[in-house]
Amino acid sequence: MILKDTIVALATPSGAGAVAIVRVSGPKAIESVADVFESVKNKDLRKQKTHTLHLGYIKDGEKIIDQVLVSLFKGTNSYTGEPTVEISCHGSTFIQQQIIQLLLRKGCRMATAGEFTMRSFLNGKMDLSQAEAVADLIASDNEAAHQLAMQQMRGGFSNEIARLREELLNFASLIELELDFSEEDVEFADRSAFRDLINRIQFVLKRLIDSFAVGNVIKNGIPVAIVGEPNVGKSTLLNAILNEERAIVSNIAGTTRDTIEDELVIDGIGFRFIDTAGIRETKDVVESIGIQKTFEKIEQAQVVLYLFDSLKFKVQSSEYIIEIEKIKNKYPLKPLVVIINKVDLLSEGELNEITSQLETLNLKLDPSGANWHLQTISAKQNIGIEELKNALLSFVNTGALRNNETIVTNTRHYDSLLKALEEIQKVQYGLDMGISADLMAIDIRQALFYFGEITGQVTNDELLGNIFANFCIGK
Repeated sequence: MILKDTIVALATPSGAGAVAIVRVSGPKAIESVADVFESVKNKDLRKQKTHTLHLGYIKDGEKIIDQVLVSLFKGTNSYTGEPTVEISCHGSTFIQQQIIQLLLRKGCRMATAGEFTMRSFLNGKMDLSQAEAVADLIASDNEAAHQLAMQQMRGGFSNEIARLREELLNFASLIELELDFSEEDVEFADRSAFRDLINRIQFVLKRLIDSFAVGNVIKNGIPVAIVGEPNVGKSTLLNAILNEERAIVSNIAGTTRDTIEDELVIDGIGFRFIDTAGIRETKDVVESIGIQKTFEKIEQAQVVLYLFDSLKFKVQSSEYIIEIEKIKNKYPLKPLVVIINKVDLLSEGELNEITSQLETLNLKLDPSGANWHLQTISAKQNIGIEELKNALLSFVNTGALRNNETIVTNTRHYDSLLKALEEIQKVQYGLDMGISADLMAIDIRQALFYFGEITGQVTNDELLGNIFANFCIGK
């Protein structure tokens, strides 16, 4: 795919604002803008140095459209790797459209979604994983997601993959060389060194694959389901966590009949809280549908908050314990936070008794305590809410993030890593079983193919179309 025409698009969000930027890129970008630009100092854009700014007017014949500031990027010294001009104009939607339409009449074409970044990739300014990180950076809505996108855009992930691919390629060349001299029964590739490389590649691939569990939830937000019986304070808890009246609260059981979702960033990590319908036996058709959705949300959630009324626990503790056991046994690996609500209405002795019962249950259901937390709160009085937020953070493994390790966030990369690992394991098996070099070479080539898919050394038009279709126009 080689793009030789000149494209134009609005690079800032659509709509009115103080300033807008119209981006033009391609072989005739500078000439196209120079034809409609009149410098206040009578400069010819074609003769100006790269990376310079020029004040003047965009004119349609004798008609002045706007006073603008033009940024000039010549040759390959631009984001796209080709001549680029950025026109900073006033943010009127009328002005934006007038400038774009004028440039279209001068021979430019409207850019498609992500086409500027695609040209950057095709012109070797960045690899494919870095290009995908641009979209992630634009979409990042919390500190952790931003940090991951910046790390990938700066080449942290692709550099690690490129190093592994280069070392494997060197050995692959020696294996292929052996095939040329197969009749002479010689070995150019040191098998012990090759074995060490295969072991190291497997270790790195497994670490990257495991990191996807963390990267995916950080990128997309961690879904947290708030569940429990009707009228135990689930909606009040959601409002307390978000610090706003997001959900309707009333003393009538079954008020929440559908799931209510909202997001909150806690210490740089995005959480998506889901207030669900109360779990109980009911003949109400609408409420039954809401309860069914509750169980669906538990399936989708990364963390479950099981909330109960401390006053009701005193008289029906066995029923609550059975319900907690059901959830924990059905989802043994899913972090469960058991929340005692309305503790402000309990005496110290009553609270200690309930806590003791639940801690005994914890030892029975989750002896390690790794996926269990007990929290006392009063949602109405805002007691224990900050402690609950800290407990949620404890379930997120941010160690790799703090240590600036490479974390995989992209599903396409994850899939390619899994396939590459499968091929490397075949190579390992071949080494162990003494399989001939020609058969091992097939698996090595396939592993190299999957490595190349990640960074874009191996690609096709359909793949690029799918990736850049998710970009915004103008980027």
